Order: sequence, then C-alpha cells, then structure tokens
Amino acid sequence: MPPGVTGLFVLATALMLGGCGPSPAALSGGPPAVLPLPPGIRVAFNHRGGGRYRSPVSGQWRQGDDLEALLLESIRGARREILVAVQELSLPAVAQALAERHRRGVRVRVVLENTYSTPWSQQHPVDLPPHQRLRQQQLAALGQGDAVAVLQRAGIPLIDDTADGSRGSGLMHHKFLVVDGQVVVTGSANFSPSCIHGDADAPTTRGNVNHLIRFESPALAGLFAEEFARLWGDGPGGAPDSRFGIAKGGGPARVVDVAGTPVEVLFAPHRRSDPNQGLAWLEAQLARARQRLDLALFVFSGQNLADRLQELHARGVKIRLLADPGFAVRAFSEVLDLLAVTLPDQDCRIEAGNRAWSQALEGVGTPRLAGGDKLHHKFAVLDGRSVISGSFNWSPSAAFQNDETLLLIHSPLLARHFEAEMDRLWRGAELGISGRLQRKLAQQRQSCGSGTPRAAGGAPAMASTIP
Repeated sequence: MPPGVTGLFVLATALMLGGCGPSPAALSGGPPAVLPLPPGIRVAFNHRGGGRYRSPVSGQWRQGDDLEALLLESIRGARREILVAVQELSLPAVAQALAERHRRGVRVRVVLENTYSTPWSQQHPVDLPPHQRLRQQQLAALGQGDAVAVLQRAGIPLIDDTADGSRGSGLMHHKFLVVDGQVVVTGSANFSPSCIHGDADAPTTRGNVNHLIRFESPALAGLFAEEFARLWGDGPGGAPDSRFGIAKGGGPARVVDVAGTPVEVLFAPHRRSDPNQGLAWLEAQLARARQRLDLALFVFSGQNLADRLQELHARGVKIRLLADPGFAVRAFSEVLDLLAVTLPDQDCRIEAGNRAWSQALEGVGTPRLAGGDKLHHKFAVLDGRSVISGSFNWSPSAAFQNDETLLLIHSPLLARHFEAEMDRLWRGAELGISGRLQRKLAQQRQSCGSGTPRAAGGAPAMASTIP
C-alpha cells in the first residue's frame, strides 16, 4: 500500500476510535469499520454501528458515536474564543465546559432560538405549551442541572433571535460551534439530550438520528464567524443591530478549501425571488447527479425538489430516500408525491400545486426507530462523491424564514461514511406505503373523500410547525 494511503488508514482508525471524544475509551468496544477520511474533516453519527459509548442519560453502554464528547473536546481545546449558534443548548456538561473556558479568559458568546433561551428551571409548567412542558419534565428527570442557567450564572453573554427588536425569526435553527477561528463543528444535531443520547424518562430511546462534522479550517471558520457576527450585532445591551432571518440579506454560496477538499457554504434564509435561495440551490445540486442519490431527511416539503427527483428517476438515476416516519405522512410531505399518494390535510384540502407521481418510486420509505426517536438527518449523497449536510430541512420555511446552514462537501472519502449510515438505516426500513400511512389514508378518505384542492397561495395546515 502506498505511504499516503497507509497514512490515511492509520488516521481513520485513530479517528474512529477517538474522533468523537478526548480518548479512545470514549468509543471502546468492538473494532469499527476502517473508512478513511479527508484531512481536516471528522464525522460522527450517534447511531453508527461501529461505535460504542456510555450514555450520560441512562448510564448504559450503547451503540453509536458520542456527539456530546466531540463537542466537549472542541470546547475544552479553546484558547481564545468560542462562538455558539444553536437552536437548543440543554446539555449541562456542554454548558459547564463553556463556563470553565469563560473563567479561564476565553471569550465565549452564545446565540439561541428564543423558545429555548430561558432557563427551563425558571419556567412554570402551567405557562408552557404541551411540547415544552414535556421537554421540561425530561430535562428535570436528568438531574444534571439547567444548561442555560449555568451559562447565565457564569456571566456568559447570550442573545436570542429577538435581539433585533422583533418577536423572533422563523426559527434560529443553526447548529454550529466555532473555536479559535480554526475549528467548526456543525451538522444536524441540536446540543440537547433528545437529539444526541435519548430521553431520561424513556429508557428505550437512543436519541434522534443525527450527525456532526468537525472541520479544521481557518477559511471555513471565517465564514461561520461572519454569519455569527450578523446574528450577534452589538450583543446583549447594545444597539438592536442583530440581524436574523430575512434581515440578513441572503447572499450566494461561497466555496473554501479544507485541506484539499472543496466545501461550499450557503446561509439561509433568502427572499423567494432570490436566485441564491436554498431550495433552488438544492435543486441545482441534485440536477448534477448522474448515477445514484441517497437522501436521509427529517422534513421533505419542497415541491421543486420532488419534481427534480422525478426527472432524475426518468433519466435512470437510482434514488434511495428515507424520511422521518412522523413527517413523511403529513399532508404537505413530498414523500407522498414519490409514493404516488395524495393526502388531504385536516381541513380536507389538498396542497396547492401538488403533483403526485403516476407510479410510486420503489426506493422510498421510513426507517424503523425506537419509540420517541426521530430521523433528524438532513443529508444527501450524490454519486458517491459529494455530501449535502447542515441544519437546513428541505422545506420552504428553511429557505425563506429560518437561520440555517447548508453545506456541500466534495469528498468521495466522506461520502462513504454517509453511504454507510444510509445502508444502516436502509436495513429493516419500511419501504413503500407504510402501515401508518395506510391507516391515515383510510381515515382521511372516510372523513374527506378525495379532498378539495387548496387555492394557490393558501397556507397548509399547521404551516408554522414545519422547520
């Protein structure tokens, strides 16, 4: 084997054993599959078959990479500055690590989504909607403290997406960490127990299915620091010059080189008329596929993307698509189009512009997950050569309202890791029309018949809940 290839395999073995934590012990257990990685890039999957770690929620050994350990390693290595922009931060150990760095003189700044910026321990359950009340109960069951309260007690400056004087953007949905202008950690996972480890009050859960990617690149860190600066403005107590949502002004995707790997970055949202907007950008990437596409998506509600997949299928591109079981059966889900199904919503209306395929795509389904867990990935692999990742769900809300990250990473080496994750999810997946969808179709037909087309421009039911 040539020396360069040998080095990559040695590096990959070390990364698989210790790449998601400060020591190989964090991922002890059976030997993982030896897959090389591009220089300067590491990836972790919290359900990966080749990893094993002790869950801080249950105390039991479990399969997967420890995403929290990857965050802690990156934070504890900081010497000058840590920038955090994440929808939810509720891991007490992460908050404590940030507080420790802050006490040692590292400049720490945090941006959260306004729904999650108040310490849960200071909220009365009666004042919370059911979902937030359940979250409070789950975090209290951990018995590990309140992460946001830890940040506040440490004096770490923190803002949310109301800092611009508004009631908040669609969602401050970013999930990124920047350390010392050198390291970026980002992906699909919020920094929360339910997104990484599972729920304390439901021992069968293993956490929503997620991944994080760690880059070592001053150029990439610079782009994320610029996005953070737009969000931060003057920070707490300053002028209301923070920019969230559409006020950021959009902008085109930018490309940087990460140790020889081209990485394209697009920050959302944009105006619908902006040619740089995320759904148009995604469609352009999909159009490049020539042989095969793998997609693992939490939300898939972009009609233009479903239409593009139909064109690719007609050209002979092999498509595998897995969607979250809960979102796949909602009336606005484009998974239904690919299954040649039309489903009226709760008002018996059919989505405006809906275009169900005449024949179902065979390679579409939902993975089998533990009760309470979700498929939270937002990734695609194109021709085994490039990976799309980030916080961006494939929806109009992500493109036109939310603060989001989209990445395109041109690396066959990294693509192999995401294809392996897709293979893992594919094993045992329920393909075609699931039992859950069959029951929902039967219920809606009984209540609505064929349904009534919704007028163009009409909002789908529960639109505000689409990330």
